[in-house]
Amino acid sequence: MTESNEHRAGSDDRPFWAHSTRQWTIKILAKSHVRMNLLSGGRLANKMRGYEVCFVTMTGAVSGRTLIKPLIYIPYEDGVLLVASIGGAPKNPAWHGNLVKHPDIQVRHRGDSMELKARLASSTEKPALWRICDATFPPYAEYRNMTSRDIPIFICGPRTDSSQPG
Repeated sequence: MTESNEHRAGSDDRPFWAHSTRQWTIKILAKSHVRMNLLSGGRLANKMRGYEVCFVTMTGAVSGRTLIKPLIYIPYEDGVLLVASIGGAPKNPAWHGNLVKHPDIQVRHRGDSMELKARLASSTEKPALWRICDATFPPYAEYRNMTSRDIPIFICGPRTDSSQPG
C-alpha cells in the first residue's frame, strides 16, 4: 500500500467497527427501500438521497437465491453502470461477488425493466466511466477517497441471444 493510500484509508481515524456499522446501516436501509418499492407497485422509493435508483435482481453467489438490491441508477448506452462502492467501505459489497459469478441480471427503473449482462470495467475504461458516475452521483468521488480499494464499476448491457437464460 502506498503512503497516499494509507492516508486515504485511515484519514477519518474511525475505529474498525465504525466501517462495519455503516455497512450494516446501508444494508438495513436497502432492504427497507426494496420492500417499500415492491409494496407500492414501483410507485414509491424510486429515489435515494434525492438521486434516482434502480432495482437490480440478481442471483446470490453462495446461496443461489434471487436477491433485489437498490442501486444508484446510472444510464449508460443501452444499459446501466453499477458502482460497487458501499459508501466507501474497505471491502466490496456482497452483491459484487453475485454479479461476478452470475452476470445475468434484471434492472428495473420506474416501471421499465431490462435484461442485462454485467461485466467488470477494465482499468482503461474506468477514468471515462468515473466522469459519468460522478456527474450522476457526486458522493462517489468522496467514497473513492475514503477507501484504499479500487472501487469496481460494472458495465451492464443487453444480453445477446446466446446469453439469455433458458
